[in-house]
Amino acid sequence: MAKGLNELSKNILEFCLSPDLGGLELCAYDYFKFFKTQSSSFLCVARNKKLDKYVNNESKFTLKRNKFFPIIPAIKLAKFIDENEIDVIHFHWTRDITTVVLAKILAKRKAIVIQSRHMTMTRFKDDFYHKWLYKNIDIIHAVTYQVKEQLQKFIPQNVQPKLEMIYLGVSEPTIDMKVVEMLKEKHTLGDAFIVGIIGRIEKGKGQYLLIDALTHIRELNIKVLVIGHSMDELYVDELKEKIKNLGMEDKFIFTGFTKNINEYFELCDVSVLATKKETFGLVVIESMLNKVPVIASNNGGPLEIIDDMKDGLLFDRTAVDLSKKVTLLYENKELRNILSVNGYQKIKNKFDKETQMKKMLRLINES
Repeated sequence: MAKGLNELSKNILEFCLSPDLGGLELCAYDYFKFFKTQSSSFLCVARNKKLDKYVNNESKFTLKRNKFFPIIPAIKLAKFIDENEIDVIHFHWTRDITTVVLAKILAKRKAIVIQSRHMTMTRFKDDFYHKWLYKNIDIIHAVTYQVKEQLQKFIPQNVQPKLEMIYLGVSEPTIDMKVVEMLKEKHTLGDAFIVGIIGRIEKGKGQYLLIDALTHIRELNIKVLVIGHSMDELYVDELKEKIKNLGMEDKFIFTGFTKNINEYFELCDVSVLATKKETFGLVVIESMLNKVPVIASNNGGPLEIIDDMKDGLLFDRTAVDLSKKVTLLYENKELRNILSVNGYQKIKNKFDKETQMKKMLRLINES
């Protein structure tokens, strides 16, 4: 008889040595928190990096990533696996693969290794090194059907781990309206139409596209909230210089990283995802759950989330098309309301966090 969720007795280690603090890293933390309510769960993060500073929990331990000699953190990880009787290592960052596989081999306790694949795969993994790696991974969790298809295509059949697709999910937000009012006053938003672009500030996220789009509709009463931490200060400086040269400094506000993401969503009339190729698009489902209409690039993950003109808008990743879509929502309140209602309902039905977490727990339980 299969065990129920509450009967799970496996010790699970969530592993993520990424130095960043974005959707992937917070996803690892979310799994850790959920698994801890069901079983014995631990979290390993990179020492003194953003996720380490973000998380304060007695079940957290840290390692220092070693790019050139992964055997060093692997030895320490193997010791932790044995001492804490770890049954499952669940890792998220692709660059952790060598450390995790080495630790599995070195540890006396042979834990199951599960990778959540958050990034696309674009080339064949048929060399000796990658075959060895994938031979030692038991399950790969793809965050979209597109990613699963790529894994099937590029990992040789004879070393291909078990492949499963489980979407990421989001939970109903709690919003502090006092904070919302404080932020609105802080950023002097007034009665402007607010466009939010949320995520790490790096070229691949496409913040520059929104700047270009605003040049076509600069006469409209629009302000843009650029929300997220910087990955490249030079790129941020270039964006700000471009805005200054265009005479649009009054339209763009850089907020930096924030823990008040839902309060910022409450300020927005629309959100934009302008990534060149977003594997999933966690910010898309967060926006839809907050009843904020989304305009997203018409490739990758958003294609599995958004039905165009029904619960969101897709654009062809040109500044002209983006400006047209922003204008459409600026002028059409009825459409905004339709997209908000439909988008919210879709997330509740298809991307509920607890439901998706339970699917992952069931996968672990059956492994």
